[in-house]
Amino acid sequence: MLLHSLGRTLTRLGSSLRRRLSFSRSSDEDHRDNNRRYFSGFYEQERMLADRPRMTFYHAAIERHIHPGDHVIDLGTGTGILAAFASRRGAAHVHALDHSTILKHARRLAAANHIERVDYVACHSSTFTLPAPVDVILHEQMGDCLFDEAMLANVCDLRDRLLKPGGRILPACFEFYCEPVQLDSTRHVPFIWNLNVHGFDFSSLERNRPQEPNYYHLTGNDAALVDHFLSTPAPALAFDLHTVKESALPHALRFQRRVTTAGRLDGLAVYFRTTVDDDLQLSSAPHDPNRAPHWGYRILRTEPADYAVGDMIDVTLSVGRWHTLDSWRWSHALAPAIASTS
Repeated sequence: MLLHSLGRTLTRLGSSLRRRLSFSRSSDEDHRDNNRRYFSGFYEQERMLADRPRMTFYHAAIERHIHPGDHVIDLGTGTGILAAFASRRGAAHVHALDHSTILKHARRLAAANHIERVDYVACHSSTFTLPAPVDVILHEQMGDCLFDEAMLANVCDLRDRLLKPGGRILPACFEFYCEPVQLDSTRHVPFIWNLNVHGFDFSSLERNRPQEPNYYHLTGNDAALVDHFLSTPAPALAFDLHTVKESALPHALRFQRRVTTAGRLDGLAVYFRTTVDDDLQLSSAPHDPNRAPHWGYRILRTEPADYAVGDMIDVTLSVGRWHTLDSWRWSHALAPAIASTS
């Protein structure tokens, strides 16, 4: 099992390019620059727009929770599709914010689609101000690991400065998962020091473990990469953007999972779920049949370990900065058996 050197990325397996740039940067300014450049291209916008579960979720949430006469901020508007939904729902005014050059296309699309009462503002949200607060903050700031697009910093800043008391954030309720999994044997790529290829032993390379954090995690978009979960998934962390404070998030999570399906633990699958009204959900879980496919899920790689049904796995995740995956460290261990007294 990896202890202190965990928190790193392998070359992405058909990964979602959308989120990866932020992981290689340590500063907020560099992250913003990467974000600005990346979301300016058509390809990433195509992937988001073609993600049917994503678009169905947002269209339904806006139909339910944006009302005629509402004043709305659309954070990270991209091509302006969510601002358009809000406008067609009857919003009195939508402030559509984006700091990438995609905004020039959003304006063109709005004109071609007769979208009115939307003001497209080229700025980072932290510099945006208004004379009066708004009724709704609409956003899609989730990364593959939920936090890696600075969702908490950006949304909470707008909430504290520009949302009316009792105002609404769409979406607001999130669950973060970090689950022990066995990977598919035909797709799983072990650490090189665990390989033996027709009698050629690579174990001597263990002393040369890479030090780059990005070696120790990978992204998957194909649900078949995960053979099975070893236990029943449960949120490792849950929060509501209406009330959460970024500074109050824990920097260490420790939880246990009881093994329900025996197998080899190859890593921890990180994904998220967000819910509106209990019945409307958006998920990046690998085996969710309705997962939103343009998001990847992360695999935090670990040394392999076999677990039997009934075993209890201790999982520890420590975090330097939630939006910087390279600052994460993780481990797992068999929890000590508790002696029964009779």
